[in-house]
Amino acid sequence: MNRTEAREKATALVAQMTIEEAASQLLHSSPAIPRLGIPAYDWWSEALHGVARAGTATCYPQAIGLGATFDRELLQKIAGSIALEARAKYNAYSRLGDRTRYKGVTMWSPNINIFRDPRWGRGQECYGEDPYLTGKMGTAIVRGLEGSDSHYLKAVACAKHYAVHSGPEGNRHYFDARTSLYDLWDTYLPAFRELVTKAKVHGVMCAYNRLEGQPCCGHNELLQDILRNQWKFDGYVTSDCWAVKDFAHHHKTHSNDVDAVADAVLKGTDLECGDLYQKLQQGVQQGIISEKDINVSLARLFKIQFKLGMYDPADRVPYATIGREVIECDAHKAHAYKMAQESM
Repeated sequence: MNRTEAREKATALVAQMTIEEAASQLLHSSPAIPRLGIPAYDWWSEALHGVARAGTATCYPQAIGLGATFDRELLQKIAGSIALEARAKYNAYSRLGDRTRYKGVTMWSPNINIFRDPRWGRGQECYGEDPYLTGKMGTAIVRGLEGSDSHYLKAVACAKHYAVHSGPEGNRHYFDARTSLYDLWDTYLPAFRELVTKAKVHGVMCAYNRLEGQPCCGHNELLQDILRNQWKFDGYVTSDCWAVKDFAHHHKTHSNDVDAVADAVLKGTDLECGDLYQKLQQGVQQGIISEKDINVSLARLFKIQFKLGMYDPADRVPYATIGREVIECDAHKAHAYKMAQESM
């Protein structure tokens, strides 16, 4: 379905929820709501160089190796293969009623941070130090993962970690990144801009760190002014895992967790990887956030699920019949071998 139809269906569904139900659906591990026909779903899945943590899958070179190939065409094909394997797993696990972590099709990849600091523990997840190359390789991943069907997404890509994230690993939960405007716009934001405005990625993950004093997952300029207003992003934003907890406990920018979760949603973090968003009910009771505000984020999340075909008959969704035979198949292993050769 198109974006307008998905948005309308999502809005109608959200309008039927209680505040307790609404808060539960903003957590990465969202429980079922049987009375509304909503199944349980865990948004947390990984696809950095293959479908991770959910059993057997084709293993492609790490992202730093993928970046060394400069082969966008093959990378897009590989991302399409990863999405096929993710769909196959999702289809099989769903039939068994298993909707736990790593079994979904909302893939928290690619990592398009710029690898400048060797003390950062996740440099191998990036495509290198060049913003131009990172934008092009990240775009290939998005287009491969999300597919080209005019109505349904094969899987959902997520550009992470937004933004200026790649400092020393040890203090990532309280680090305050400070950079010149030139470096911000010339080094750290170009790849995100390309994935949002050109690749039309459907997901963005905000980072652990602060930027100029504000936590990235509660950063008005990053999430509202730049992402939504300037770049016209209409997908969903998720926090990095337990990043919202850092607001009060590590960044010390908020006095308590209730203030933190309310501010995160108001600034534009729709989904929390963590367990604090259940405190949004207290925020509503205290008058610091409204149900209407929460519904904005909810509608974005359910629009994604409708675009994945989660509520449509299987015969309408082109990816619903993908079976296990695609997992680690000969064609995918051949792609991995060729990419490994090119990475050298």
